[in-house]
Amino acid sequence: MRGMRIAVLLVVLGMVGGAVAEDNPAWTAPFPAFRIADNLYYVGSKDLASYLVTTPEGDILINSSLESSVPLIQKSVESLGFKFSDVKILLISHAHWDHDAGSAKVKALTGARYMVMDGDVAVVESGGKSDFHYGKEAQYRYPAAKVDRVLHDGDEVRLGGVVLVAHKTPGHTRGCTTWTMQVMDGGKRYEAVIVGSWNVNPGFRLVGRPGQAASYPGIAKDYETTFRVLKGLPCDIFLGAHGLYFGMLEKYAAMKQGGRNVFVDPAGYQAAVEERQGAFEKELKRQEGGGR
Repeated sequence: MRGMRIAVLLVVLGMVGGAVAEDNPAWTAPFPAFRIADNLYYVGSKDLASYLVTTPEGDILINSSLESSVPLIQKSVESLGFKFSDVKILLISHAHWDHDAGSAKVKALTGARYMVMDGDVAVVESGGKSDFHYGKEAQYRYPAAKVDRVLHDGDEVRLGGVVLVAHKTPGHTRGCTTWTMQVMDGGKRYEAVIVGSWNVNPGFRLVGRPGQAASYPGIAKDYETTFRVLKGLPCDIFLGAHGLYFGMLEKYAAMKQGGRNVFVDPAGYQAAVEERQGAFEKELKRQEGGGR
């Protein structure tokens, strides 16, 4: 049942995936920061997911979100008893404004090293201008941020004994990244997966036709790669770049009611991957048949 509810939420998210922040109040609505498991914490808004990974040698922040999100993220980090200035590494799920527009500000405030998957480097360093779909629209641009380390598929990000693995899951952006790490909870080791994105946003062209090329060469193959990678990842704790991906609000409510390990949801993860793959394949078939 949980997987079915998540699938419905994903369909809703797919419908609004290309909207700007003012059309998505959940993107900017504050949400209580909380511990997911071990040293992994949620520090995002009601829907834009940001994660803090703490270590003895400093902390790792995943997703700077909107420019306006940075004070919210900082407040969330500090509400947990941590210092924002201890963020040593900044990562993102993918180079869209709702996940990386605040990166320049985070770097300025913390001095964190910014590490980005190879396919997204040009986009973040151009402030969104080189994005294959949104680059021509000023409303989707943001302050450019210099990348300190270019990541490649399978690279590890290490700090204070913590290891995060960068899995390139392209399509949504050229360098969309799904992060995995191991965490302990209740004496048990879990595999955590933070999905970058799997959505085909409105206006993305998966196939070319006379007079109109695909959004970028090989985009459909990239999506196919993404689903193959996601299906192959061991997942216990299911997370993602948006709270809607993994039913965050529902699970948080269950946690507040005393539910244990509510974010451990391997069945929900598999159901969500299957549902999103089905949505991609349906859209690909529609476009191959001449639908716009």
